[in-house]
Amino acid sequence: MIKRIEKDVLGEVKILEDAYYGITTQRVLQDFKISGLKMNPKFLEAYIILKKACILANMKIGIIDPNLGNPIVQASDEILNGKLRDQFNIDAFQMGAGTSFNMNCNEVLANRANEILGSKKGDYKPIHPKDHVNMSQSTNDTFPTAMRIAILLKLKDLDTELKKLEKSFKEKAKQFDDIIKAGRTHLQDAVPIRLGQEFKAYGQTISKSRITILKAGDSCREIGIGGSATGTGLNTKIGYREEVLYQLNQMTGLNLKQAEDLREIMQSQSAVAEVSAALRNLALDLIRISNDLRLISSGPTSGLAEIRLPATVEGSSIMPGKINPSILEMLGMVSFQVVGNDLTISMAVQAGQLELNVMMPVMAFNILFSIEILTNAIHQTRIRCIEGIEADEKKCKHYADTTLGLATILNPIIGYKKAAEIVNRALKEEKTILAVIRETKILSEEDITRLLNPVKMTKPPPTQNKKKN
Repeated sequence: MIKRIEKDVLGEVKILEDAYYGITTQRVLQDFKISGLKMNPKFLEAYIILKKACILANMKIGIIDPNLGNPIVQASDEILNGKLRDQFNIDAFQMGAGTSFNMNCNEVLANRANEILGSKKGDYKPIHPKDHVNMSQSTNDTFPTAMRIAILLKLKDLDTELKKLEKSFKEKAKQFDDIIKAGRTHLQDAVPIRLGQEFKAYGQTISKSRITILKAGDSCREIGIGGSATGTGLNTKIGYREEVLYQLNQMTGLNLKQAEDLREIMQSQSAVAEVSAALRNLALDLIRISNDLRLISSGPTSGLAEIRLPATVEGSSIMPGKINPSILEMLGMVSFQVVGNDLTISMAVQAGQLELNVMMPVMAFNILFSIEILTNAIHQTRIRCIEGIEADEKKCKHYADTTLGLATILNPIIGYKKAAEIVNRALKEEKTILAVIRETKILSEEDITRLLNPVKMTKPPPTQNKKKN
């Protein structure tokens, strides 16, 4: 393989002749063989969008010749359109603050821009990765800005899937609205509830989680580009920050805004922690909901079996005909991973010192990983599980008719103590609450029909409108 030689202050390094990256990237590829994991493609997209915006801003304020700037813009567009993606192979666990990723972008853009101008890769004439591509920038303001942009771009897809999941749960709520079943608290008999009410509550949970995530995402709209190395704006010119912000909003439509304090936005990555916490809370609810669905679908002959999940794959290598709740199990595992990612992000966010947090690469990797796997898992759960759920109305009715929770309706009539005696007798004699009520003649048949109406028991009294004083 033909190689070229590049030099820096540390010495010489051999690089593949056809590589578009340069010496900094090559050193990192050699030194950081850690996981084989790469940064999310959306992060690369965000970084190249940012590089393009910075070049356009520098041309606008007149500090870079368009003859040099335009080829960099062209190279940026090529990468955004899918070219040269194989030139970005730095491990997710890399140099602190992400200097290696920033330089990978600078070197690839410089070499491709020079190639457009007819120059050889590695000569960096007339375009240099640091002097031109990185003009007015530092890793310290570009990396956190790109991280925020990538988060916001990824959250769009997650938001779409959450809307669809919410809709699916609410459609199931309507479908199952007339199906009465036993409620359960502490996994023990409780008063009746409608199956549709359970599913409506799941939809409401998803709705609230979605709103929380959107609010958390808004904190990422504040960016510190133009802060340069320590938030002081060293080596930037008047009008640069405003023009970069304008270009970014033109390209992304994200409604980004300049940070009030460029030092604070560089020191603190709490916005990332806020998004991660919202994702963690969503994951916790997804775990709970998936466990509920697994529980009420358990069986089919020895469990609750109130609902039937779509069969997706054979569930056992030894037990014929066994079908497991595989999609929901996957959702649980993804959610566990998101909770773990949040701990990593939390530790990284608190690890900043003085003017910079150098742990941003692990933040970026984990937050984007969380968003991506949640997005994909929610999509698969909706189309492969939720939309195909069926109810076993007969089984639900049986549990509703036999739940000991029916005795609760007797509290205001005979008192809690006597109602408990009814429950104990029903348990001891293996009878239903209704049978014991008839035997003891506590209620007339008319009262039984009126009071022990399961549908009525699931409907709370209407809210009284209070007049404002």
